[in-house]
Amino acid sequence: MSEEQLREDQREVQRLLGRCMLRLQQYERQMKAILALHEVSGPVETLEAQLAGRVAKFADKSLGTLVKSLFETYAVPDGHERDLLPDDKTPADRISMAISHRISMEPQRLAETRAAIEELVAMRNELVHHLIERFDLWTSDGCAAAIGHLGGCYERIDRQHRDLADWAKHISEARAMMASFAQTDVFYDMVVSGIAPDGSFEMPATGTVSVLRQAASRLSEQGWARLDQAVAWIEAEEPGQIPGKYGCRTRPQVLAESRLFDLEYRVGEDRRKVAWFRERFRGG
Repeated sequence: MSEEQLREDQREVQRLLGRCMLRLQQYERQMKAILALHEVSGPVETLEAQLAGRVAKFADKSLGTLVKSLFETYAVPDGHERDLLPDDKTPADRISMAISHRISMEPQRLAETRAAIEELVAMRNELVHHLIERFDLWTSDGCAAAIGHLGGCYERIDRQHRDLADWAKHISEARAMMASFAQTDVFYDMVVSGIAPDGSFEMPATGTVSVLRQAASRLSEQGWARLDQAVAWIEAEEPGQIPGKYGCRTRPQVLAESRLFDLEYRVGEDRRKVAWFRERFRGG
C-alpha cells in the first residue's frame, strides 16, 4: 500500500472517531438535560432558582456520574416512590409543590437497560483513551480494523442516543401538559390560593394568609399594622383573596384560624375600636 493510501485511511479513522465523539457529546448533553429537568420541588417562589441550580449541578459531571444519577432518580424500578416534599424539610407557611417525571421498568429490563448504558460509557472511555493502543494506525490492516470498529461503535452510540431522545420527548410532552394545566383555575387555586383540587386546604399555607403577611410587612408601624388598611391594600392588589373562599366570614376569623398572627383592638382618635395585627413570632 502506498503512503498516500495509508494517510487516506488514517484520515478516515480520524473522521469516524470524530463522528463518534460528537454523537457521544450529544448523548451526554441530552442526559444532562433530562437530569436537570425531570424533577424539581420546594416553595413555589424558589422553583426557578432551583431549576437553574440543577442545570449548574450537572453541567460539569462526567458521563459515568450522570449515568449513576440517572438510575437513582429517573430510570427506576416499578413501584419506586420518592418523597420530594418531606414534612421535616417543607415549610408549612408557604405554598410548595413538586414536579417529577420518571420512567419505571420491571427489574430485569431495568438491569438490561443499565448494563447497555454502562457498556456505552466503557466504550466511550476506550475510544478516548485506548484506541491507538488497540489498533496499529500506522499500518493498512490496523486502519481497516479501526474503521470497522468505529463503524460498529457509532451504530451503538446512535441507538442509545435515539432511546435517550425518546425519554426526553416524554418529558417534553409531560411539561407541555403541565404548562396547559397551569393555565386552569384549578392550578391557580392550588398554587396561589393553596386549595387542593378536592377543595381542601391548610389555612397557614393559603393565599389569603400569604397576602395578610405581605400587608403586615408593608404597613407595619412599630411591628403592628392596621387591619382596615391591610384589607384595603389586599382588595387593591389581590382582590380574589377573600375570606369566603376559605370558609371564613371575616379577616379576623382568618387571622385566628391561621394561628400565625396576634390581633388586638385599640381605641382610635374617634373613640372607635380599631383592629391591629402582626405576624406572630415563632415560639412566642
